[in-house]
Amino acid sequence: MGAQLRQNAFVRRVAATIAQAGIDPRQLTFEITESVAMEDAKGTLKAFEALCAIGVHLSIDDFGTGYSSLSYLRQLQVGELKIDRSFVQDLECSADARAIVQAVIRLAHALGLKVVAEGVDTQAQQQVLTRLQCDELQGYLFARPMPAERVAEWAEGKHSSSQVPFAPSSYRPP
Repeated sequence: MGAQLRQNAFVRRVAATIAQAGIDPRQLTFEITESVAMEDAKGTLKAFEALCAIGVHLSIDDFGTGYSSLSYLRQLQVGELKIDRSFVQDLECSADARAIVQAVIRLAHALGLKVVAEGVDTQAQQQVLTRLQCDELQGYLFARPMPAERVAEWAEGKHSSSQVPFAPSSYRPP
């Protein structure tokens, strides 16, 4: 997606598709991995500015695994950081992993960004991330990947059993 993102016609195609579908661009979030974003940081910045101008939200995925500059993070106009599962998997056994995740969450919140932790597979990970004030959690603890046609049924089942009725694999701590 990196090369596509930075093509001049990409943002025009996105805007045309949004208009044709009649959707609110604020309901659309583009995720791009940190490493792809940093392949051409200036090109990514230009593309992100154009996407923001049409109202699309932006998210940096796999944060912490690439080599991004914190100054670019500030400039990219993203609204969300997704902490890579490699950090989440080590939360229970590594003080270093907990310290890194806590620092990322604090940094993101200080910049006004939402934080999503990927790869939450255990209740212990959920508890640690909730204590660290992570905004949203994704992982097998909440749901496995599923076909789109099963999402409504899944959400109704979660709601009726008083579990959290959010998108598959996503949970917002109380």
